[in-house]
Amino acid sequence: MTTITEAQLQPLLQAVLDPGSGRTLGEARALKSVRVNGASVAVDIELGYPAASQHAALREAVAAAARQLPGVGEVSVGISTEVVAHAVQRGVQLLPGVKNIIAVASGKGGVGKSTTAANLALALSAEGARVGVLDADIYGPSQPLMLGAHGRPDSHDGQTMEPHIAHGLQVNSIGFLVDDDQAMIWRGPMATQALEQLLRQTNWRELDYLVIDLPPGTGDIQLTLSQRVPVTGAVIVTTPQDIALIDAKKGLKMFEKVGIPILGIVENMAVHICSNCGHAEHIFGAEGGQKMAAQYDTELLASLPLAMSIRAQADSGRPTVAAEPDGEVAALYKALARKVAAKLAAQSKDYSSRFPTISISKNS
Repeated sequence: MTTITEAQLQPLLQAVLDPGSGRTLGEARALKSVRVNGASVAVDIELGYPAASQHAALREAVAAAARQLPGVGEVSVGISTEVVAHAVQRGVQLLPGVKNIIAVASGKGGVGKSTTAANLALALSAEGARVGVLDADIYGPSQPLMLGAHGRPDSHDGQTMEPHIAHGLQVNSIGFLVDDDQAMIWRGPMATQALEQLLRQTNWRELDYLVIDLPPGTGDIQLTLSQRVPVTGAVIVTTPQDIALIDAKKGLKMFEKVGIPILGIVENMAVHICSNCGHAEHIFGAEGGQKMAAQYDTELLASLPLAMSIRAQADSGRPTVAAEPDGEVAALYKALARKVAAKLAAQSKDYSSRFPTISISKNS
């Protein structure tokens, strides 16, 4: 009878490719333990990002790799997820209750940034993470409508706010504090102060990711975010047309200058498929996002379609990932979420919480 050892299994299992990150389990240090009991093998894997929809396929791949060794019988594979805090800009402290902050930005309005932010957050949640959404568009908040959340937030102490819960997400927005038709006629300093209050006076509860839906452009709010908010990475949303790409490039360069990692580009409204005849048409141009990603040495994270259902579902308060979680478009958003989370998992971890605290006493 052939004796199976962990040493024989290790190289086979370490070489298994994790489709979410594009790295092997060995490269990702995801293989936590291998136990052998006769012909039976038990494997434990810990991923650094949420990917619940991919667990079944990964289990099959690991089991198939183990069975390459003669004599291996039953293979059990356990998969867990551990999302940790990652490094942010120098000199900016992490936010209590929030491990990672993802900024979703665009150079100009009308490119579907808020819809993308809402569906990205829902997709991260669907893959198994604890997720929040902060609507940072003080002048034109969209998330209350898109996520179907209304009413003023509760406060237990008169100083801090409890986030709304919508489709499993923790949400806050200036839209909860003002009437729908009230115009925010504020100068930049007032808007940035409102952003900081929304961010820091909300009782975020143990979030793996906080998705911040930024207003378009590169103004005061974006500057405040880059200087005083601990952002782990930024996603740039654009359409393929040249006029949108020009402004998207400005947004990308702003984040580069302030030391916030660019996770990649989302090309929205990339193609329209006629619901009657199935004809595909690139209404806003083709491959603009791909060219921009190549020009700035970043990744095209997703090309999303121009579809009436995406607009209608967002307007109804049930974005696509919530309305049709098993649909084709929801699968695109989930793939986007896994890419974003996997790229974050590959970044440097935050060790500030481990640093010693120095205190000076007059008695010593």
